[in-house]
Amino acid sequence: MAEGNLSINLWAEDDRPRERLLKFGADKLSDAELLAILIGSGTPQMSAVTLMKQVMSDCHNSLSALGRLTYDQLCRYNGIGQAKAVTIMAACELGRRRQKSATPERHRMDSAAAIYEYYAGLRDKGTEEFHLLMLNNACEVIAEKCMSQGGLTQSVVDIRLVMREALIAQATAIAVCHNHPSGRCQPSNEDKRLTQMLNQAAQTLCIRLLDHVIVTDGDYYSFHDEGLL
Repeated sequence: MAEGNLSINLWAEDDRPRERLLKFGADKLSDAELLAILIGSGTPQMSAVTLMKQVMSDCHNSLSALGRLTYDQLCRYNGIGQAKAVTIMAACELGRRRQKSATPERHRMDSAAAIYEYYAGLRDKGTEEFHLLMLNNACEVIAEKCMSQGGLTQSVVDIRLVMREALIAQATAIAVCHNHPSGRCQPSNEDKRLTQMLNQAAQTLCIRLLDHVIVTDGDYYSFHDEGLL
């Protein structure tokens, strides 16, 4: 391999990430090499690939962890300024959107696993978000809305607004989902209380609450699967 302090342009052709992508395909490149192509250059002392290997190492080689880094955290690395930090953040967001757009608009939300995959982007959020899925009789998505964004430990949800959105969408069923940035997917007492109140309100309006799913990076908790709905 080429030395880490050489400019990429001075590396052997097979060691340059752009040339390697063209020759072998993008799937043959490491995460660090792909990110190096995005940022374009490193520092006089460190190539772009070496710089991104350092960043990925600090993220435990997890793209999900990379996606959670803030602008300020990225800019702490020598060689990453505004343009490169924004490029990395944009790439991570495109990855999340691509995964979500692969889900058909009328995808069936008939399981906790389906809801978990639909809200894959919530796994990387640093604060709590509470989302509402509005469904038809076939459990297909007809509308979706973020109902609340909060802090590290909780978000405030207005049950009346949740039901209002469901009625406007003419939904016959709903499912709700929120994330736990702490990484622990077990529900809090407030989560349990909120689920009970949502279920009662939904029943009053003849709307089915199919599930309340709590997502973390790599795991989820389903009120339905646990027999609480």
